[in-house]
Amino acid sequence: MRQRRLMNQINVVPYIDVMLVLLVIFMVTAPMVQTGNIDVPSAGQVSATPAEAIVIEVKADGTLALRPSTSASARPVSNLEFQRALGEALQKNPEQSFLVAADSKLDYQKVIDVLEAARLAGVHKISLQTKSGGGGR
Repeated sequence: MRQRRLMNQINVVPYIDVMLVLLVIFMVTAPMVQTGNIDVPSAGQVSATPAEAIVIEVKADGTLALRPSTSASARPVSNLEFQRALGEALQKNPEQSFLVAADSKLDYQKVIDVLEAARLAGVHKISLQTKSGGGGR
């Protein structure tokens, strides 16, 4: 009587079939996936802004303005004047806090550029201003 030899091979055909079916499913459903909009939420009620914070306003067209406090009027500045003003404020008070008030229609990259410029100038205390209340736009 002849002994049977064990078969030491794996049949991969079913795995390939499953892979091809999944590939077809993903190819069909991928165009149907909708890109989402990120609607940044408003913050809840907070206490008043610290009076000593310098407000950095970023307008819808990307121009910058500085307000020494929340009650003073804003002074338009160029990028070079912005860097200089940050340096002067930090020389007077190294723990000076800043508040970025950006227009909601502004490109997000511009806000990041302002935050990066402030970080390079040595600013450690910086916040983003939000709408108070729970309303959306």
